Amino acid sequence: MDHQHAEMARRDPHTTHDETQIVDRHKGHGAHGEEFRKRFWASMVLSVPVVYFSHMVADLLGYTIPHIAGADWIPPVLGTVIFFYGGMPFLTGGVRELKARQPGMMILIAMAITVAFLASWATTLEIGGMNLDFWWELALLIVIMLLGHWLEMRALGSASGALDALAAMLPDQAERLTGDDGETVETVAASELARGDLVIVRPGGRVPADGVIISGTADMDESMITGESKPVSKGSGEPVVAGTVATDSSLHVRVTAIGEDTALAGIQRLVAAAQASSSRAQALADRAAAFLFYFAIAAGAATFVIWLMVGNIDDAVVRTVTVLVIACPHALGLAIPLVIAISTERAARAGILVKDRLTLERMRTVDVVLFDKTGTLTEGQHQVTDVAVAGSSESEEEVLALAAAVERDSEHPVARAIVRRAGAGATRYRATDFRSLPGRGVMARVDGGETYVGGPALLRDLELQEPESLRADTTQWRSRGASVLHVVAAGAVVGAFALEDAVRAESRVAVTELHRHGVKVAMVTGDAQQVADAVAHELGIDEVFAGVLPEHKEAKVRELQSRGHSVAMVGDGVNDAPALARADAGIAIGAGTDVAIESAGVVLASDDPRAVLSVITLSKRSYRKMWENLVWATAYNIVAIPLAAGVLAFSGFVLPPAMAAVLMSASTIVVAINAQFLRRVNLEPAPLSVNGAAR
Repeated sequence: MDHQHAEMARRDPHTTHDETQIVDRHKGHGAHGEEFRKRFWASMVLSVPVVYFSHMVADLLGYTIPHIAGADWIPPVLGTVIFFYGGMPFLTGGVRELKARQPGMMILIAMAITVAFLASWATTLEIGGMNLDFWWELALLIVIMLLGHWLEMRALGSASGALDALAAMLPDQAERLTGDDGETVETVAASELARGDLVIVRPGGRVPADGVIISGTADMDESMITGESKPVSKGSGEPVVAGTVATDSSLHVRVTAIGEDTALAGIQRLVAAAQASSSRAQALADRAAAFLFYFAIAAGAATFVIWLMVGNIDDAVVRTVTVLVIACPHALGLAIPLVIAISTERAARAGILVKDRLTLERMRTVDVVLFDKTGTLTEGQHQVTDVAVAGSSESEEEVLALAAAVERDSEHPVARAIVRRAGAGATRYRATDFRSLPGRGVMARVDGGETYVGGPALLRDLELQEPESLRADTTQWRSRGASVLHVVAAGAVVGAFALEDAVRAESRVAVTELHRHGVKVAMVTGDAQQVADAVAHELGIDEVFAGVLPEHKEAKVRELQSRGHSVAMVGDGVNDAPALARADAGIAIGAGTDVAIESAGVVLASDDPRAVLSVITLSKRSYRKMWENLVWATAYNIVAIPLAAGVLAFSGFVLPPAMAAVLMSASTIVVAINAQFLRRVNLEPAPLSVNGAAR
């Protein structure tokens, strides 16, 4: 990423308010969840004596209430506490919905508990000759609604942690060079750096702020920012980005951007903006509740008028109160939260963490899955995939043993890959006098002779030509995007090997299965086009976006969406965070970075891309269960409300309030049992043997 790209990511002052809103909103989910949890447990404890000392419940279950002084006042006193403490979120929420003229679940619950509360007090105080003891029903209704909303808030998850995870990538301290000679080193907080400061970045250290290299050359690990899997060699005059790592050498860097002006801060703003612009579809339950609200009001008004005409005021009030109380959605209030709770639990046991229920719901509509390449479809680390020997004097094992001896004490990712491939042969030779040759390779003395490992620049420096016997192999390796390193011993090139980011064995199965389900597969990467094309050809990927920088990854998601696609993004790096937030469904590989995990709605505990199929399966099944529960809960109310209103009174049947309460509880049980069937969903990944995908 150069200065131009950093400039593109600079702060837009007009986005500050939106960013604050999105962070505050997501933090609010956690706070609301905790509030509902506290109110649920307190109301649950208080509801036990309310139910037990209710005469209606005692008559239904056939037990005798103990003769205790003041026992008759236990339900009304504790019921009042539950109404004001446990019911307050619904009362205030109902007022807000009423003011906004957008009736939903809150106003429906508020109406029912208020009517039940007033009717129950009228019965307790013997006002108007009412016999509507709804204290137990009021208590259980509030407890059930609190439970449902607590489960819902807990399932929503928070994405604000993504911004904190990004900030955590920057080092807390920096080594600043001061003094007249510019050689005095002082350790300061990274936040104290200013433009123009000169800092030293030691091997393995992170760059504390965007800057330009003044002296030194190092291979920079920029994979967490650019997505490029190979370390990039950078020297004097070249830009470096805050958060990247100097893998092998020290650098002197002149700070050019700090704080909000850094490229990393720009990615933060992309994440915030993408989250802020994500559409939040209105919950299905709220739409059903809005319908039931108007239905209940109309039914209640009609009930009162009709009973007043054909009966008396007492009958009209009793029937109307029964209608308004029974309209409260016991089953409807649990229809979605129960499915969410069970599906997230089932997913967790399969290694799938659902952080955002809307992400899980949207997965059923996804028709394009956009995979990040590095660390998602591939292993995310260098591997020696091919070895070639110059002439017949050496064997592949010998060439690898020589290279591994030179590289054994290095922590560079390439060195680790060579040592891994050499295996036991890595200890065959003893190397001394190791020396890094920045931008060219490494050198050490092996059995007294100079041995080199490096790329084309090394051969030019040593004035050597690649042997003709190697050219066919190395040309083919380069054509598929592999890095080619040569081994030089005794002044001659003795062999070469290819380094690649190996494709996961599971990736082919994932792509094949997605195609079988009618889902298109695309890939986005910061790697070069030939590297991306080689991986895409091997896996059968439909569309490839290569050489893509962070801000452009997010743009690729928008491009697919602009074509009418519903896009799921799967990634693991910081550079994937904006795209994960922008996508209709963001899925993070659990082995990836914290910011990718926090930006996504679904996190895979493993690095197996086949799990994407499991998420789609769970999404479709859980959505179907939501609809089944909603249909049942809504249909029950549509039938029960007219019966409570006395629509069959002409035939001599009038639904008693006690029976209405029992039927409401039965409806809740049906919804709960139906949701339990989600536990049977098979989320096991497709076997690796499909189409001979195992490698």
